[in-house]
Amino acid sequence: MKSLKGWGAMSVIIVFLILDQALKIWIKTHMQLHESIEITPWFYIYFTENPGMAFGIEIIGKLFLTLFRIIAVIFIAYYLHKIIKENYKLSYIACIALVFAGAIGNIIDSIFYGVIFDHSVGQVAAFMPEGGGYDNWLHGKVVDMFYFPIIDTVLPEWIPVWGGNDFIFFRPIFNLADSGICVGVFILFIFYRHTLSKSLSREK
Repeated sequence: MKSLKGWGAMSVIIVFLILDQALKIWIKTHMQLHESIEITPWFYIYFTENPGMAFGIEIIGKLFLTLFRIIAVIFIAYYLHKIIKENYKLSYIACIALVFAGAIGNIIDSIFYGVIFDHSVGQVAAFMPEGGGYDNWLHGKVVDMFYFPIIDTVLPEWIPVWGGNDFIFFRPIFNLADSGICVGVFILFIFYRHTLSKSLSREK
């Protein structure tokens, strides 16, 4: 059973990483930065890059952020191995594997993309360009593409402070890796909060 759950976790990670990286590589090699494709009026494939956290939030330095991500992934990998060994529920293991895969997906961008891709400003990036990539190891930018402007309007003038301003919901642009992390964490906190709390308390 433990072996089966281990293979289940590995399958989630591998399939998710393949999908995440295939989509990012396609975007990077077929679209210029800030180019968009309208799927529906409320869903766009919009190519952007960010050097910061999930959903384009920039808080701290790029190198520090990449190193922090690597340390976090090492911890998640240890925890994932532990819960498989202790025979936790497969659904719980799958959630942790999804979070792990999402974190790995963005780390791949951060570590490698600056070296293996040309920049995308005003051009479609080349893979493994002769003149080198757009930055150094550990300084790559994360590729984002999912944009859902479900509500795109102008706020009424009578609203204090923000009246007359443009209002877009949902404004952040994100990628498949971000989605994996958020979905995994959401399911954990909704359905496995007690299990997660009890498991982490054993680590102390």
